[in-house]
Amino acid sequence: MSDDVLPEPVYTAKGRLKKSYYEAELTRLQEELVKLQHWVQHEGTRALVIFEGRGSAGKGGVIKRIQERTSPRTVRVVALPKPTEREQTQWYFQRYVEHLPAAGEIVLFDRSWYNRSNVEWVMGFCTEQQHREFLRSTPEFERMLVRSGIRLIKYWFSVSFDEQHKRFMSRNSEPLKRWKLSDMDLAEHRLYTQYSKAKDTTFQHTDIKQAPWYVVPSDDKRNARLNCISHLLGQFDYVDLVPDPVELPEREDIAYVRPPMDEQTFVRQVYGAPPGWSEDEA
Repeated sequence: MSDDVLPEPVYTAKGRLKKSYYEAELTRLQEELVKLQHWVQHEGTRALVIFEGRGSAGKGGVIKRIQERTSPRTVRVVALPKPTEREQTQWYFQRYVEHLPAAGEIVLFDRSWYNRSNVEWVMGFCTEQQHREFLRSTPEFERMLVRSGIRLIKYWFSVSFDEQHKRFMSRNSEPLKRWKLSDMDLAEHRLYTQYSKAKDTTFQHTDIKQAPWYVVPSDDKRNARLNCISHLLGQFDYVDLVPDPVELPEREDIAYVRPPMDEQTFVRQVYGAPPGWSEDEA
């Protein structure tokens, strides 16, 4: 990561990062993510980043900002749906294995195999025996991934009950956000303490030296995004391999007459300047 001297954060009267500083710093970090992307491609690195935490904790927001300026062919997001009947009969980790990174890839898991020790355990979707086996097997599985050369980084986004309540109320009050508020979210809010117990139990068994958990306090989304991305960049000793600008080639002309444009079906222009409009008339 760049060793440049960074400007001091600028805060509002309420102690939040000012929007202008946040946006400028996010842009800088996204530029670094592009450098990381090129380095990962060049080195053939395989990186797997797991994002876990409560509903509304901000996992999706930081994943969106990580991928916003990078290539989806290099930085892939995996967010698996509920397992099918067939997948429920497989080895538990099997459906996740096929999404692991190949050389030159960074894979971002928006929730992962840790569903078993959190949602599934609290909601009774798995048996006690399955839960115990998961806690026993996961450290072995993750050590195997690390030994194979995969860079495994695990983040847990931590949001307080009051902040979660505030975010759920915001979703509930806005029709465009209400799809984000599911029955599972409501159950998770009600069972907040049980989910705390599940998280603590998960950490006791899976916070291993080869793949430790990194907790991201996320009551303040701006802080959480910048802190997480900055930490992620710091996990790699990358260098700037962004290609230099290229010279665009001239068009090669050939003997060709295009068909009349009125033979094509165009989208109706509901938006856009009318014919003959100019900025002088604005």
